[in-house]
Formats: sequence, C-alpha cells, structure tokens
Amino acid sequence: MKLEELLLERASQVLKRWTDLIFDSYPADARRFLRKQEDPFANPVGSAFSREIETFYREFIGPANPEKLSAALETVIRIRSVQEFSASGAVRFLFLLKKIIREETSKEVRGNRISQDELLALESRLDDAALAGFDLYMKCKEKVYEIRAGEARSQVSGLLRRAGLISEVPAWDSEGKKSTLG
Repeated sequence: MKLEELLLERASQVLKRWTDLIFDSYPADARRFLRKQEDPFANPVGSAFSREIETFYREFIGPANPEKLSAALETVIRIRSVQEFSASGAVRFLFLLKKIIREETSKEVRGNRISQDELLALESRLDDAALAGFDLYMKCKEKVYEIRAGEARSQVSGLLRRAGLISEVPAWDSEGKKSTLG
C-alpha cells in the first residue's frame, strides 16, 4: 500500500485530530466556541478552518491541484496572521500534520509496508508548505501594517487640518488654472 492511499483512507481521523490540535492553539473560551459552534455564519473562523484544512489535506495527499492547495493554505494563514499568532505559531499547524502523519503511519513504516523514504519525501513537502506559509504570513502582516499606517496618517492629517496647522496646497490643473488639492 502506498502512503498516499493509506492517508486518504484515514482522512477523517487525521482531519479530526488535526483540527483538534489547531483549535488547541487558541485560548480556552475560543477553543470551546470553535469546536461547538457549527453555524458557519456564527463561527466563520471555525468553518473556514474546517473547510480549508480538509481541502489542503486532500490536495496535499492526493493528486494536487496547485491552485486549490495554495488557496487553502493562504486562507488559513490569512486568518492566523490577523490573530495574535507569531509567525511560527501561524504556520505550526503544518508541523502538527507532520506529527499526526508519523503517528498514523508508524506501524506501517515499522512493518516495512510503507517506506521510510516515502514518508520523508512527504514530510519534506510539508516543510516546503510551511516555508510558503511563512512567506504568506509575512506578506499578510506587511499588508496589515500598511493599512494601519495609512489609517494613522489619515487620522493625523485630519486632526492637523481641524486644528488649523495645515491647509490645502494650491496646484495648477492641466489648463493652467489654479485649483486646490487636499
């Protein structure tokens, strides 16, 4: 039996364990909510995680559609990047999958029904996904900081205008007439 076949056969138990470990990374109250609230409108984060984790898993283990795989990874990373996770905490969920896969396949690897090389190749691909996740996290954080900086500039500019400390700058339009830019 091939590793991918075994992991697809055990997909439901792997996904359940993986989701539980991901939700364990949240504070107790959030963890309970993520697990118990099944309404996707009341719990969009839990719903997105469940959906995207399954998509990622099935695309990663099976014949992958790179666009679906990338989109699933990006959705999870985007969510975690706006939460209080460090970069390592945001991508840790991929290493949790590696741990689960090792545990799920340990008997087969020990019994030589699955080669160690096959498992190592899969783990290497997970490492690559984690590196891609880290890059995504950094891009998301940069965007968050850009948005926050823009909002801060806008607020300061508005305050300075109201206080009369800055005014509109005159400019000339394309016809040579004086106009104001603000």
